Amino acid sequence: MTGALSCAGWRMAVAAVIGLLLISVPLAPTQAARGAKEFSATLPPAQRKAFEAYLSAKATYDFKLDAYWREVSDKRVLRKGKKGRGQALGADDYVRTFPPVYDGPELAPDLAKRWAAFQAQQEEARKEPRKPIPGLEDFLAQAKAHYDFIPERIPEREFKLRYAREAVRLGLTKDQVVRVYALETSGLGTAEMVSGIHPIKKTGTPISTAIGYAQLLAANSTDELVQHGGKFLDRLGEMAKARDITPERREALVEKAAVLKKMLAAARSVPHQWDSHVAFARTPRGLGIHAINLDGDIGPWLQVVKLNGLKEMADRQGLSNLKGAEIELMNLAGPGTGLEMMRPAARDAPTPNFFERNAYGRNTIVRGKTASELMAALDKRMDDNIGNVGAIEFAQVFDEVAAGYRVAQ
Repeated sequence: MTGALSCAGWRMAVAAVIGLLLISVPLAPTQAARGAKEFSATLPPAQRKAFEAYLSAKATYDFKLDAYWREVSDKRVLRKGKKGRGQALGADDYVRTFPPVYDGPELAPDLAKRWAAFQAQQEEARKEPRKPIPGLEDFLAQAKAHYDFIPERIPEREFKLRYAREAVRLGLTKDQVVRVYALETSGLGTAEMVSGIHPIKKTGTPISTAIGYAQLLAANSTDELVQHGGKFLDRLGEMAKARDITPERREALVEKAAVLKKMLAAARSVPHQWDSHVAFARTPRGLGIHAINLDGDIGPWLQVVKLNGLKEMADRQGLSNLKGAEIELMNLAGPGTGLEMMRPAARDAPTPNFFERNAYGRNTIVRGKTASELMAALDKRMDDNIGNVGAIEFAQVFDEVAAGYRVAQ
């Protein structure tokens, strides 16, 4: 293993950590070291011995785990260099094992409970209050405050119809659209569904800013608007010129175009880079832009062009006719990484190669799988959700739109 320590090195490293954890340190000790020392001092001799043995084993495990993730990071850097030079990747460019599993002594249940409670108490005392993640009402409020915009809400089936029309027009398939919807929203989601909020019960709290059928983040809205906002403005202008609409509808479209133009200017006021769009999306103006996902005219366009962008990227790299699970893999891992995972050299590689350490740890569908096993898991979740009421309706709507499109051709 690249960067692994020798046996003697392990012992020295572990001894150093235990020393930090259990004895007084002349320099400023870490919070963890102070906490372990304080907790250990409260224990009777027998429990203190068990606790120290546990900490020793955990320290050894943590060093092994750190070494593993260093190797993952080193391999990732080397792969990036090879891709930049146009070199093909092989199986040896990936770490071939999963993270080590802790197999040392465990604390007795009562002692483990007390240690966990002690750590939680210390963490609670240290941490700063977390700001709540913005939700639907925040998007709407910022859209009104900064752009005087109230999205035009339409019935759910009509939103699906417009979504399907855009998808068919761009060449996306029913499998790609409906299966992504089934996974992202459990086959139940509404156009206003925010990640973490149950689409039917409306219970829960936001866990991200992701919204809608394709679950676009606020940064995605800014990014897609910068890329396609000019075309959106042209389409709104053409719609306003139609002869078969009411004066009220024409006026609404003109006003909507004026608002979108203002939003586009705001989005283009920052560099056209993903990191800049992420930062802008955290601001009130960025959150206000995110509300366009809810609009009956703009929302379906915005979300479909995001999906189509993934398809086009895959086409350029010779991976055409992606299935729904493959598009979702690009959503989950990032477009470039998702495509890499589909390549022969990467399919059997463990997923830690493709995710950051924290993301791997908190994402249950990712952990303990190879790239191909992750894709199979995504497919299974889509299969489980495709029979839910929202997905059934979406599939019917898509069939209607596709049939009408074929007749028109």
